[in-house]
Amino acid sequence: MAAGAGVLFMAGAVVGAVILFSGAYNVSAIPAHSRPVFWLLDQGMRSSVRRHANGIDVPDLNDPQLLKMGAHCYHVNCAQCHGAPGISPDDHAMGLQPVPSSLVQTGREWPPEQIYWVTRNGIRMAGMPAWAYRLDDRTLWAIVAFVHRQLPGLTVPEYRRLIRDVSMASCPRPAGGVREPDPNRGLIAIRQYGCHACHRIPGIVGPDIHVGPALSSFASRAVIAGVLPNTRENLIRWLMDPQSVSPRTMMPDLRVTPEHAADMAAYLVTLE
Repeated sequence: MAAGAGVLFMAGAVVGAVILFSGAYNVSAIPAHSRPVFWLLDQGMRSSVRRHANGIDVPDLNDPQLLKMGAHCYHVNCAQCHGAPGISPDDHAMGLQPVPSSLVQTGREWPPEQIYWVTRNGIRMAGMPAWAYRLDDRTLWAIVAFVHRQLPGLTVPEYRRLIRDVSMASCPRPAGGVREPDPNRGLIAIRQYGCHACHRIPGIVGPDIHVGPALSSFASRAVIAGVLPNTRENLIRWLMDPQSVSPRTMMPDLRVTPEHAADMAAYLVTLE
C-alpha cells in the first residue's frame, strides 16, 4: 500500500509539473478558479486561520471610542477592496481573483480573534495585505470591533452618517518605542515595505528584478546612493527619506518608521 501510494504521489507530481511548466494552466485573473481549486484554497485558508488565531486574547470590543476609530479606519483602508453599505469596491479590487469578499458575512460568522489575525497578518497570494506594519494594534482591534459589532447591521444611510460623524478619527501607525535594532525584524520589515519589488535581496524569495541595484554585499559599499558615506545612521536617514538625500533618485518614500528603518539597517549591514 505504501509503495502504491508513493507511485500515485509521484505520478500526481509529474502531471502537476507538466501542467505547470507547459503553460496549460491559465493564470489570468479573468476566468475564475475551478470549484475544486477554490474549495481547496478556501478550506486551507480557513484551517490555517483557525490554528494560528487560537489563543489570541480579545479586548473589550464594545468600547465606543474603539468603534468610532474602527469605522473610520475601515472606511479609509478596507472599503476600497471589501466595499461597505452602498459603496462598491474600487476597480482594482473587482479585478482580483479571488474577489475580496464582503465583510458583512465575515462579521456575522467569524470570531473576532480570527478577523484580527487575518487583518494583522494578511493572506498570502490572495491580495489581502498584512496591516501589522501599517496600523498599530489598537487600530487593528478597532477595525475588528467595527466589522464584528457594527458592520453587519448597518443600513446605507446609517453607514454614511456614521462615517461623516467619525471623519476626524485617526489610524495611528505602529510605534516601536526604544529598542535595540534587530536584523531578523529588519528582514521582515524589508519584505513588508516591498523592497524586493525593485531589488534582489539576499534572504528574500522574489522576482529576479533589476529595477534597483542588488543589495548583496551592501555592507562593503563605500557610499549610499552615490551621495552619503555608508554608515548605519546615514542608511536609516536614506530609508526614511531618500528624496532628501538624493532628489534625483527613483527610490520612493515608503513612509518607513524610525524603528523599522533601524531594524532594516541592522539587516542590510550584515550583507557583506
